[in-house]
Amino acid sequence: MSSLPHPLDGVALIANDQQALDVARQLAPLLQRDSALRDRERLLPHGELTLFSRSGLGGISVPKAFGGAAVSNVTLAQVIALLAAADGSLGQIPQNHFYALEVLRINGSAAQQKRLYADVLAGQRLGNALAELGTRTAHDRTTRLTRDGDGLRINGRKFYATGALYAQCIPTSVVDEQGVQQLAFVPADSAGVQVIDDWSGFGQRTTGSGSVVFDNVWVSADAIVPFQSAFERPTTVGPFAQILHAAIDTGIARGAFEDALQFVRIRTRPWIDATSDKAVEDPLSLKSFGHLAVRLHAAEALLERAGEVLDKAQAEPSAENVGAASIAVAEARALSTEISLAAGSTLFELAGSQATLAEHGLDRHWRNARVHTLHDPVRWKYHVIGNYYLNNQLPPRRGTI
Repeated sequence: MSSLPHPLDGVALIANDQQALDVARQLAPLLQRDSALRDRERLLPHGELTLFSRSGLGGISVPKAFGGAAVSNVTLAQVIALLAAADGSLGQIPQNHFYALEVLRINGSAAQQKRLYADVLAGQRLGNALAELGTRTAHDRTTRLTRDGDGLRINGRKFYATGALYAQCIPTSVVDEQGVQQLAFVPADSAGVQVIDDWSGFGQRTTGSGSVVFDNVWVSADAIVPFQSAFERPTTVGPFAQILHAAIDTGIARGAFEDALQFVRIRTRPWIDATSDKAVEDPLSLKSFGHLAVRLHAAEALLERAGEVLDKAQAEPSAENVGAASIAVAEARALSTEISLAAGSTLFELAGSQATLAEHGLDRHWRNARVHTLHDPVRWKYHVIGNYYLNNQLPPRRGTI
């Protein structure tokens, strides 16, 4: 059993899957401890993220050739789910960190990989500045990358920049002078970078998913990693992004389920028509808990299966394997969406009116699930899944299926 590093120690180096899971299981209770307070008062989790970085978990997807553990996608999803069960916001913050590392693995040069992976293993956190408001669709981009001598300049404004508020480097999607999307790894302290804490969503309140403004920000040419080409050939960038989202929702569901169990055991009174003096023996509550448990375990099983299929696609990224991974992940994403919302809502039906009191903070589970599951519509996942099985149609190559 590995142990978490002391907060004043250096960054730990995790060597394998089991160690990653051990560390995540030890870190989770520390993240859960003040999760309701952080949500209620919107206390930004700087200290908790320092613990995350020093634990070494931020480097677990780095390839072995560059000194990382290269954990399986099964393990990575389990780690994210453990963190999200402890605190939904904290579970989401590393999502784009790992996503950027996957883009780097797929499209980065050897020199870029060596430099950026080393930074991450040393504890650097990556945020993101991908999405924009006011475009025709959620996938359109207007942030520009233009040449300036030996370097380049970035101008534009981003939103939904989860984790940028806490990051030392902000991977940013930009459109170059040829109209091609690239991913720029921008140091957060670069002149002209402004990270604005203007996220006002009613859930995932401490993710830092606000705005980032780039005002003539200079970047070196070696900070630019091809991005668009990751979707022009079979790669795992899309399903990799999505399995992390499924893991977040599965973790939120697990957190709500465990809090419901605890509350009913300790505080809830039986309904007047129940045949028992204890709420834990109420037959209708038992049925409802059983229904939740079955769907939660199904979501967790689909998440594990999706990780296995994604591992195969990473090893052999053919169109068929990547398509199968996208579908497996979409199935996990569909069910994790539904169970996270169901667990967060049914909690109150089972726990009773006391559970709505602000001091318990139990509403955060549903709010977190409702906000995070809006990342992309689950109705389209069912469409793509059905089209795959009925008509043998491979899903589109992008990050939202």
